[in-house]
Amino acid sequence: MQHIPGDAAPTEDITMSRIQLRNRGRILDAALEVFSKHGFRGATLDQIADEAGLSKPNILYYFEGKEDIHVTLLDQLMDRWLAPLREVDPEGDPLEELMRYVHRKLEMSQEFPRESRLFANEILQGAPRIGPHLKRDLHPLVERTAALIQRWIDAGALAPVDPRHLIFSIWATTQHYADFEAQVGVLMDSTEVHSGARAHLDALFRRMLTP
Repeated sequence: MQHIPGDAAPTEDITMSRIQLRNRGRILDAALEVFSKHGFRGATLDQIADEAGLSKPNILYYFEGKEDIHVTLLDQLMDRWLAPLREVDPEGDPLEELMRYVHRKLEMSQEFPRESRLFANEILQGAPRIGPHLKRDLHPLVERTAALIQRWIDAGALAPVDPRHLIFSIWATTQHYADFEAQVGVLMDSTEVHSGARAHLDALFRRMLTP
């Protein structure tokens, strides 16, 4: 393949894009660690740079500043966080669909504890950066899911509950294991936490929702 003068060599383009992708990933992973520990207000670019093993100017090559990094993480988080609720199947067995959602949310608290704390910190601050997502993405999704749950209740497939409070309860009981991980770790043997939580929440919600 002939190389046209003035054009970057194909191999160089690929190498540069891989380096940039890797560095961007390192920055976001480091920022997730820093933000989940210190919150947005307590985090600094210097801390993120130290955690990433990159210089502060290098961080600013990829992102405009701390808020840009934080918003990028929140954007990624919302897609991941809402996926299990979007996957509730209106044609499936109502109780099993909701239990699958409970189990997946609990698994996510184990797999993504830093992301859960990032989200919790943002909400505790009044959702200044994630507010548009809550209105645009979360609100209509919760409305649709609540309407679906109500249809299942009206059809006699589920015991009567308030659909929105049910969703809130699922969030509270599953994400607790991520957001209060340090406390849970002191109070329980870590090897038993998630297996015990799964059995407990399964019994709790099945008892609540079985007609």
